[in-house]
Amino acid sequence: QVQLVESGGGLVQAGGSLRLSCAASGRTFSRYNMGWFRQAPGKERAFVAAISWSGGADYADSVKGRFTISGDNAKATVDLQMNSLKPEDTAVYYCAADSRYSGRTWNHYNYWGPGTQVTVSS
Repeated sequence: QVQLVESGGGLVQAGGSLRLSCAASGRTFSRYNMGWFRQAPGKERAFVAAISWSGGADYADSVKGRFTISGDNAKATVDLQMNSLKPEDTAVYYCAADSRYSGRTWNHYNYWGPGTQVTVSS
């Protein structure tokens, strides 16, 4: 099994920045494909960003230009730098991982962290 743990969530004012981190432990892959998803109250889990083991990145349109995903495949870590935060970014953010590239499809990821709360005040 792979265990994922997120960190870095919190409360920030609109326009501010936060950096989320996720580390994998336990069973190891040679190639980690990782993603970030978020879920706001009353809404479905939504894709935020994904990065392949080779470094290719993809972003949801709503965060493109504001968020940056970066990963270290050797360390099995992935970060999400979030700038110019908006109140609508408020959600629980989840890290996900798989040995295959799963991109935007949340149910293709086999491993999930417990989530970290991000709250953006207006």
